Amino acid sequence: MKKPSDSLWLLPDGVQETLPPDAQALELLRRKILQTYHLWGYDLVMPAMIEYMDSLLTGTAQSLDTKTFALVDQLSGKQMGVRSDMTPQVARIDAHLLADDQQKNRISRLCYCGHLLHARGEGITSSRTPLQIGAEIFGIDTIAADVEIVSLMIETLHIATLDTVSIDIGHVGIFRSLVRDTSLDTDQENCLFEMLQRKSIPELQQYLQQLPLDEQLANQIYQLALLNGDISILEEARKVYAHCADDLHQAIDHMQSVVEAVQLKFPDTLIHCDLSELRGYSYHTGLVYAAFLPGQGKEIARGGRYDDVGSVFGNARPATGFSTDLNNLYQLSTVPSRSEPGILAPDNDDPELAKLIQALRQDNQRVIIDLSSGDTRPQDQQCNRKLVQRANGWVVEEVSR
Repeated sequence: MKKPSDSLWLLPDGVQETLPPDAQALELLRRKILQTYHLWGYDLVMPAMIEYMDSLLTGTAQSLDTKTFALVDQLSGKQMGVRSDMTPQVARIDAHLLADDQQKNRISRLCYCGHLLHARGEGITSSRTPLQIGAEIFGIDTIAADVEIVSLMIETLHIATLDTVSIDIGHVGIFRSLVRDTSLDTDQENCLFEMLQRKSIPELQQYLQQLPLDEQLANQIYQLALLNGDISILEEARKVYAHCADDLHQAIDHMQSVVEAVQLKFPDTLIHCDLSELRGYSYHTGLVYAAFLPGQGKEIARGGRYDDVGSVFGNARPATGFSTDLNNLYQLSTVPSRSEPGILAPDNDDPELAKLIQALRQDNQRVIIDLSSGDTRPQDQQCNRKLVQRANGWVVEEVSR
């Protein structure tokens, strides 16, 4: 018999499989998180894995262009894409479901979980097939909505036994307010954004000197990289930007209100205010947030406000939400991965045995039929009990070691 090539066992770079017993533990974690979302009032949606490209990359999702695999639909000849982020899909679902004028002011809570496909791995995890799970609130732009979604993100991480997380909170409106009335072009603005994200202070100083900005404004932009710490840093920010536009101060006030409310709910969670926290700057419109673990350089969950996302679908709606890679959470968690021991049952046509097996399974007991005709031990089939026939009928007995 010809030996199979080793290449037959290889998966593409960044593509993973989940095997027993991890697959079962991961599935139980998924169910527990989605059940929590349900109890908080979030309705589950299941967007399509592929869509026409002109729909998939509409509006704010245009930033996903380089991440998205494209293919041609053989039925229509149109270009399709495999989703690389479910958030734009959920926004489209919200806009479509609530297109009726009578429902446009309705608050909608939606949650989701499904695999993505990335052209290359980046962001929260290097995986190209993350299992994205998240939640969104549509139809309201209040502080209370932001507090709820940040709280749900923290609760999600706690369910995954990640209790030592810290939260970085920022607001893209502060940076936008500073650069709004300048003569900076898009490339210059993007360069500033990237330097602030990297907190490359010497590089930022040098670059600001090259830009057509007055000294005061250049210093105010520079200060964004330095203004990070606990909630007290916001008072310092008010002094730095004392004579700036009202919307900048409203952004700072918004940050403070959210941080205070979330800290009240989760007093043991470290919350870090960072005015250069601009993740998702290209599509977020307000508060942004990310979760970190000690010793982990990359965020493990992130989210933010992205108002008017449904405008391209004819239904502009306020929106805020978060998402994370469930595979990554599981790998970081202490959720046990051991398989639950089962009960080994003989391969027997006795109706009483069949009735007992059915009753055990309805009681969430794992019952495995022994197809080896008794040639293997129960332990070899991951069983610590077995069904045996006694004088009074079939009974479950412990397996002696």
